[in-house]
Amino acid sequence: MGMTISLTEAGKRFNREWIFRRLSYEFRPSVPCAIVGPNGSGKSTLLQILSGALTLNEGRIRFALNGSDEATDPAGVYRFVSLCAPYLELVEEMTLREFLEFHQGFKSFLPGITGETIIQRIGLENAATKQIRHFSSGMKQRVKLAQAIFSNSEALLLDEPCTNLDAAGVEMYGQLIADYSGGRLVIVSSNDPQEYRFCREQIDITKWK
Repeated sequence: MGMTISLTEAGKRFNREWIFRRLSYEFRPSVPCAIVGPNGSGKSTLLQILSGALTLNEGRIRFALNGSDEATDPAGVYRFVSLCAPYLELVEEMTLREFLEFHQGFKSFLPGITGETIIQRIGLENAATKQIRHFSSGMKQRVKLAQAIFSNSEALLLDEPCTNLDAAGVEMYGQLIADYSGGRLVIVSSNDPQEYRFCREQIDITKWK
């Protein structure tokens, strides 16, 4: 299980402003990597490119599954990637239990994981039948993390994963990563060291302007 994403002389711009240029890097399974830099430096943009949601203006990106030499079609990469980000919305009219069941229609959970398992692991047993719109911002972030981490995907991309989490939530995040990220490609976009303390490599996006 795992995906390799390779960038070669990659560049992205909006209008005439380059967010980054000439970035070459290989993201590998089981080598968690952090994309770091100040707010507005382009971390989220790079993460969206790695998810297949945005395209490059120059250079190349290559996706390969499980060590294969055969590239995966970028248009279908979404099937193998899970993304947690502050700008992604939940279906707030649903209860937590309904939402997790709905989510499985798009991506199955990791083997042996059920909706009830997830509810317990993120500490929301008492909110299982409550509409998500009534959740606090920290509870919503727990759900966002859960739908990404527990999805049966080769790549796990996390944008500011501890947003709105209290100390207990941050500890939960660290434990979920420890328990469920093995063998996967994990990339964290953040300027907060507690969010990427487990990462073995870092990319400072400001060095690629």
